[in-house]
Amino acid sequence: MIRYITPAITPLTTDGHIDTEGTAALYEFLISGRVDGILTLGSIGEFFALPMEEKKTLIKTAVQVINHRVPLIVGTGSTVREDVVSLSRFALAEGADAVMIVPPYYFALTDRDVFEWFDGLAAEIPGRIYLYNFPDRTGYPIAAEVVRALAEKHANIVGIKDTIGGMDHTRELIKRVREVRPDFEIYSGFDDNFCHNVLSGGNGCVAGLSNIVPEITSALAEAARTGDLEGMKKGQQQIDRLMDIYQVGAPFVPFVKAAVVLRGLPIGDTASAPMPKPTPTQIEALKKILTREGVRI
Repeated sequence: MIRYITPAITPLTTDGHIDTEGTAALYEFLISGRVDGILTLGSIGEFFALPMEEKKTLIKTAVQVINHRVPLIVGTGSTVREDVVSLSRFALAEGADAVMIVPPYYFALTDRDVFEWFDGLAAEIPGRIYLYNFPDRTGYPIAAEVVRALAEKHANIVGIKDTIGGMDHTRELIKRVREVRPDFEIYSGFDDNFCHNVLSGGNGCVAGLSNIVPEITSALAEAARTGDLEGMKKGQQQIDRLMDIYQVGAPFVPFVKAAVVLRGLPIGDTASAPMPKPTPTQIEALKKILTREGVRI
């Protein structure tokens, strides 16, 4: 199963609350663009900055609007164990297809600590769980042996998003975890790793450019599914050029939002404080990248 899943941005009102109408419009845009699934409350979805009630509002909106037309995964990570369990149970009870959980951040943990964290969560969460490895944000990786041990013990741990710039760790996951769980799903977290992931035996990407150009990312995924090597080559090279969007400003979240606005969606580019607001110069830079790639704006 090869998929290009969208880690959806979270449209916010100018005062920082969930824009439910904008969120619905975004999901319709993504589904019409033939994405293979939607992850809400991921890193690009600003889960770290939203209070619990806002998260629940977003989950309810996602479940209602998406309505099982594509799989819905909900990010439920937190440094508070009780919050992970309660939000995961809430999301699954509302109708989400799975949850995705990043390990605790702030202090680095040992492999044993990480195993015990997810071991306990998997026993308490009655549904499908994806692990989320993002060492640039947590300060440590989820080791391949830890993932293997968790996959062996818990059938409801079904996959991982591996957000690492290179492919070394992801390839090790594919080799080690698939030995014991051939069905285990392994996704890269950066768009430019899509084809490398697939050719190494992984399942594709959960990556942010699909918010902006779902028609391009879905075509790339279809090319991979059908063995269209020329289509993969063309699509990956276009994605590689579109990676310039991430360099327009940092953190990149408001700039991805601004690019989605340029596509004509009725949302704003407001991001959670203290992220910056894109300047007119940066908006022009985004326009040039999209226009260069033939993207309709």
